[in-house]
Amino acid sequence: MEKAKGVILVVDDDVAHRTMLKAHLGAEGYEIVEADDGDVAVHLAKEREVDLVLLDLKMKRMGGIEALAAIREAKPALPVVIITAFSSVESAVEAMKKGAFDYVTKPVDAAELALTVERALSFERLQQENAALKERLGEKFDFGNIIGSSRLMRELFETLALVAPSDATVLITGESGTGKELVANAVHQNSPRSNGPFVKVNCAALHENLLESELFGHEKGAFTGAAEQRKGRFELAHKGTLFLDEIGDMSLTTQAKILRVLQEGEFERLGGAKTIKVDVRLLAATHKDLQQMVAAGSFRQDLFFRLSVVPLELPPLRERPEDIPKLAGHFLEKYSAKNRKDIRGLHPEALDALLACAWPGNIRELENTLERAVILCLGEQIGLRELPVAVRAATENKERPFALRSGHTLKEMEKDLIRATLAQTDGNRTRAAEILGITRQTLQNKLKEYDFS
Repeated sequence: MEKAKGVILVVDDDVAHRTMLKAHLGAEGYEIVEADDGDVAVHLAKEREVDLVLLDLKMKRMGGIEALAAIREAKPALPVVIITAFSSVESAVEAMKKGAFDYVTKPVDAAELALTVERALSFERLQQENAALKERLGEKFDFGNIIGSSRLMRELFETLALVAPSDATVLITGESGTGKELVANAVHQNSPRSNGPFVKVNCAALHENLLESELFGHEKGAFTGAAEQRKGRFELAHKGTLFLDEIGDMSLTTQAKILRVLQEGEFERLGGAKTIKVDVRLLAATHKDLQQMVAAGSFRQDLFFRLSVVPLELPPLRERPEDIPKLAGHFLEKYSAKNRKDIRGLHPEALDALLACAWPGNIRELENTLERAVILCLGEQIGLRELPVAVRAATENKERPFALRSGHTLKEMEKDLIRATLAQTDGNRTRAAEILGITRQTLQNKLKEYDFS
């Protein structure tokens, strides 16, 4: 016997109409479960595995609107299609506002009914697949020390979760101090190569000749001082990941050799004739504008294209100020433990100063500021006096993003930020959620958690 396309719960107190619906849908290959009223439908929806509910609005004991509410409460993801008389379309629209997927009018057209049911089931399958994908990505991907819940960071996390499991070359761009090495490490740790080596090279820290030796290795006697054979970073990264930081500082000669490895997976050590094959995933990072360098002739266009299979641009801290409280809390905890100090938070004025600062050095500058503050702090709370003059001065030139109460925990900071943003939007929760970089449902959950009236 052929497997049914799905199980549909047909709810109608009109026996003849219910029988007709059962015949139409049965002919389309669906298994039918019947209910003669809303109360029976609610019970069956809870107890049985059904894929869709076809629900009449007008019934004797429990009407369709009431049954819809009960079904949605028990199984929010279960699609419900409303059946209504043409004269009661307004009621069907009301039902859709309360969560129904769609409606069909009496007398029911068999072709229209089949199409509506198929659309509802297809939509539900897509929702389930998306939820499963997000769950799998969430389980597989560990962001480690990459902190942020702003819209920009959520978008970055989503991209990272898709890119990491691949073997694609990734070009990470962003201002100095935005965390490019952290991102590269996260990509490696969540890739199929995570058990292999993660080898790092700072291209800006080495002279051209030294960089080539560092990357490709050298044979004994290849140059003055080469007393023995040495493997390069490409060899050391075999079956793993090589991260080239500040690749924009690499000479054109070295760029050509890197391009060959990317294209052919082979190279020779300096002073050697033997061709060495390697299997390496390359990640590169730079704070420079490589496209501008290509136009100026200081960076190879073909290498740029090979590197930027997947470009990742890290946002500067000034573009995601809503992440500053979490970052500050993380660094405060880290350096309090390191310096064996019992510092429990930031004074509201100190946090306001952090929020007002432009942070040209990005996260690295914020981290250094918090480390310094912890070292200088003599009490249980970081105040303005522990912050650098440049950070303190920021509050004089910029209005405070929001006013804090006397509390200083991260939860209290978050609560005050939400309250201030709601005041700014005159209570418009949708707009407030957009400003805060969260979904409206997340904001609703936060309001409930913090017992906002």
